[in-house]
Amino acid sequence: MLTKEQNDLVTQTDAGTPCGDLLRRYWQPAALTEELTDHRAAKAVRLMGEDLVLFRDEKGDYGLVSRACPHRGADLAYGRLEDGGLRCPFHGWLFDVKGKCLEMPAEPLDSNFHTKVTLKSYPCEERNGIIFAYMGPGEPPALPSFDCYTAPDSHTFAFKGYLECNWLQVVEVGIDPSHASYLHRYLDENEIDYGLQFGGTSGDSDLSVTSVLRNFDRPEINVVPEDFGLRIITTREINPETMHVRVTNMVFPNAVTIPMTKDMCITQWHVPIDDTHSWWYCIFTDFHNEVDKETMREQRLELYTLPDYKPRINMRNDYGYDPEEQRNETYTGMGRDINVHDQWAVESAGPIFDRSQEHLGSADKAITAFRKLLLQSIEENQAGKTPPMVLNGAQADAFTGPMAIDTVASMTNWQDEWQAHDRTKRGKSPWANQNPI
Repeated sequence: MLTKEQNDLVTQTDAGTPCGDLLRRYWQPAALTEELTDHRAAKAVRLMGEDLVLFRDEKGDYGLVSRACPHRGADLAYGRLEDGGLRCPFHGWLFDVKGKCLEMPAEPLDSNFHTKVTLKSYPCEERNGIIFAYMGPGEPPALPSFDCYTAPDSHTFAFKGYLECNWLQVVEVGIDPSHASYLHRYLDENEIDYGLQFGGTSGDSDLSVTSVLRNFDRPEINVVPEDFGLRIITTREINPETMHVRVTNMVFPNAVTIPMTKDMCITQWHVPIDDTHSWWYCIFTDFHNEVDKETMREQRLELYTLPDYKPRINMRNDYGYDPEEQRNETYTGMGRDINVHDQWAVESAGPIFDRSQEHLGSADKAITAFRKLLLQSIEENQAGKTPPMVLNGAQADAFTGPMAIDTVASMTNWQDEWQAHDRTKRGKSPWANQNPI
């Protein structure tokens, strides 16, 4: 449990708040590249309480700038994309991707007033379908050499979704291994859909993850501190000879990397829009096969609307809850999409959950460890120290991986075997780094 003051500290992310200042020390997803089209390469963005405009100029460079024109406050989300920047339709003031004012056409020809006016701007970088922005002080840190960043575009797919709750609630469900045995349970013994979605078969076994989660619902959870954050190793004893091992990672400050299938992992960021709304962004990374982006996108558009990326099933239609289904088919009665289950779990606690009212158990040890790391890092950042994962170039090159796998191993040697299984997966990959952390 946190005190009321601590809960405010870790959930408030506007500029000038301690947690907001910490999150601004890192590259944060600002938009999908698909959101800027040839038809309209600009869009309004709200990120950590700031109203901004993201745009792409004629050279293909990205800019993230204040939404209000510094002249008289007109909305630059309606700006004209021309002449090397974004032009305000009110009086024609023109700004480049760095916020520099290039022209004030209504001013006298010999005026240098434009050299004295700038827009707040933030640097941007694109990686595999996501445009990241750095909103902090000084030079941006280097991005680590994680799989999701270094994989070829052909082996990745990016998407996002909207959530009506604070960012921390979403991070905490992502580092909670035990909930999957309940929240995502199918009641039918022959049900395999979730197993296929969640990881297919485990290693070389024909044991579906669905049956593992349902039948072995008291996992052993080990949390290992790592330089990148936390490694969460969840084991379930299948029989006296066999252990199910699932390895996930909390990448500080607001990402998780988890296995999806034996060939694919997901890295997902949980990004504050403001204190009561957030985005999840993800990159699906396939180690062996090229990704069918069109099919994956069509599958997600069955569940999300455009252009707002809001879930079709949500609190306004009771998350699709059906009590008859809950009695006979699924644990939640909310269908078979695990994203809906998670959405209900994080939103139903309210826009900002009051953690002073909770009662954590031993299964929540990853959440406890993350909160301790988060509070410590906020304190370090406020004291002028460098928090975790604020990297220089040399450091970033060393952060590869991280290892994430869902597999089976022997009871006697599972600690070594899961790493060997990850190395085997990478050894068959045409692109993966062979020495992950």
